[in-house]
Amino acid sequence: MTETDDADEERLTYAETGVDIEASEDATAALLEAFGSGLRTEYAGLIDIGDRYLALATDGVGTKLLIAEAIADFSTIGIDCIAMNVNDLVAAGVEPVAFVDYLAIDEPDEELTNQIGEGLAVGLEQADLTMLGGETAVMPEVVTGFDLAGTCAGLAEPDDVFDGDARVGDVLVGFPSNGIHSNGLTLAREAVTRTHDYTDAFPLDPEVTIAEELLRPTRIYTDLLEPMHDHGVRAAAHVTGGGWTNLLRMGECEYVIDDPLPVQPIFEFVQEEGNVTDEEMHRTFNMGTGFVVSLSEDQAADLVAATDGRVIGHVADGDSVEIRGLSLS
Repeated sequence: MTETDDADEERLTYAETGVDIEASEDATAALLEAFGSGLRTEYAGLIDIGDRYLALATDGVGTKLLIAEAIADFSTIGIDCIAMNVNDLVAAGVEPVAFVDYLAIDEPDEELTNQIGEGLAVGLEQADLTMLGGETAVMPEVVTGFDLAGTCAGLAEPDDVFDGDARVGDVLVGFPSNGIHSNGLTLAREAVTRTHDYTDAFPLDPEVTIAEELLRPTRIYTDLLEPMHDHGVRAAAHVTGGGWTNLLRMGECEYVIDDPLPVQPIFEFVQEEGNVTDEEMHRTFNMGTGFVVSLSEDQAADLVAATDGRVIGHVADGDSVEIRGLSLS
């Protein structure tokens, strides 16, 4: 990555565009304290139902919805909604099995709901999930436009749930993203619309528009579950909000990324258009890697051979993420 150095051009940050990750995490922690202790991983809540755990995760699509609304193309955001939920369960080692959605709209819109439904159907097929139902609420006094969220249920044998603790000496295997996925879009939208319209050709790939590039659906990682279990993965990170600092959710260690996966052109474009620093980019976006796992060195080669993953680094003593000359904590 190469950050621009134009003092006359305002640098964008995620917080300045309206999303303060640290404040959001503090608010979430306060909410969880109200419920007291429970069985939770970094990515899912678990209920012991006897011989197995029932796991639940819930998430939405964020301001990616505004890009879809701007070009009236809602066909892929259902995939994003499925992906953001199932990927969190996968990061816990849990097999997703069922899903419900919640669509809030300001007025009935058959074309919008049909397109969202088509995307949800594609996501369900990709994740091998069953849709158990959902809710469509018309709330003109509460919602402007629409919002889409969902909840995913999963099941896991006790031994399948990752212990969530990387160990010094472990190898880190990374898996490519499809692009921006569904995080950091508030910053990305502000950056790319400084001098462009969503319908402009994407300068780094004129075959698609800027909107189409931003709307590439979030990759679904359920295909990794079996090989991760087969090859002794200890901890996993779904690289979402907070970018590369998500690796710190695998335990208090230093995560040294000395051979990162390539950064896709969309990130270079956002950084240049928004005059965003390298550190801000890595704290906000997945930067081409949507999922990272930690496992013993003697298992890593077999996991890579069974998937599209690549060894990107290792685990050392410390409490930071070291990547591309940055130290994130």
